[in-house]
Amino acid sequence: MLSSKEIICPINLLDIAHKKKIVPAGIVNAGKMLPMLSVIDAVKENLITPVLIGDKNEIQKYADELKFDISNYEIIHEPDENTTAKIAADLASKGKIKIIVKGHIHTDVLMKEIIKKEYNLLGKTRLSHIWHMTLEKNDSPLIITDGALNVSPNVKTKMHILKNAISFSQRIGIERPKISILSATEEILDSVQSSLDAKEISDIAKKENLTADVFGPLAFDNSVSKKSADIKGIKNSVAGQADVLLVPNVEAGNALVKIMIYFMGACAAGVVVGGKVPVVITSRSDEATARMASIAAAVVALD
Repeated sequence: MLSSKEIICPINLLDIAHKKKIVPAGIVNAGKMLPMLSVIDAVKENLITPVLIGDKNEIQKYADELKFDISNYEIIHEPDENTTAKIAADLASKGKIKIIVKGHIHTDVLMKEIIKKEYNLLGKTRLSHIWHMTLEKNDSPLIITDGALNVSPNVKTKMHILKNAISFSQRIGIERPKISILSATEEILDSVQSSLDAKEISDIAKKENLTADVFGPLAFDNSVSKKSADIKGIKNSVAGQADVLLVPNVEAGNALVKIMIYFMGACAAGVVVGGKVPVVITSRSDEATARMASIAAAVVALD
């Protein structure tokens, strides 16, 4: 059942990223194989100029193994994992790097540093995570949010997640995204809290006149399948043609993304948005292609 399909970085995402200038990116705790592979690919695509933060000897060792000339890039020697996060946040606060890329460091250690008030890296909306999901190189993406950062968001937090998703969608050329507020049902049931949240979010979005078509609750099938929506008699501007799935909690989002990766061979480009500096958070099991796509998504998310 597991897919053997090769993961392919979407051309459309790269094309949009290429329209931006090459940006300085802080690679946090860079001295491991996978972070260095990500850097190589992103450099080859003319997306970033890396600032390599970590143990200088380890960074050089892996660069040598990969035959990657890093002599022209800044290396900030810091062997302590936790301190590499502090250095990255400080560099970002001073404008010396424009995106932060997680290397061999725990996500919670990195994010706890980034959200500290002293760095002034938070924006007007709460930070949230976006997955830009594609199967083939020319696919239109399916955006899934938030499947990595906000664990059990309430309606107020989901409105921040929604607005971040609208902003990112517009940056990739979807001027008025169709956003499904996902639940297990398209009915509003007191026993299903996510359905109540979805109805409230839809009402708020309409009241605030957001530049998106927002509807919920919708189940997964009638969010993405017009046939399913038609059979069930669901008629609105989102049903069966959603660009974005706003999930009820992190478990739902994480499961959807991992199912698409492992059963369908999807390319999952993930980035934390909503702050002044996009943050690429990758898993140790992520393929190098997905890591590079995530860096491209971060470049696209830049103001």
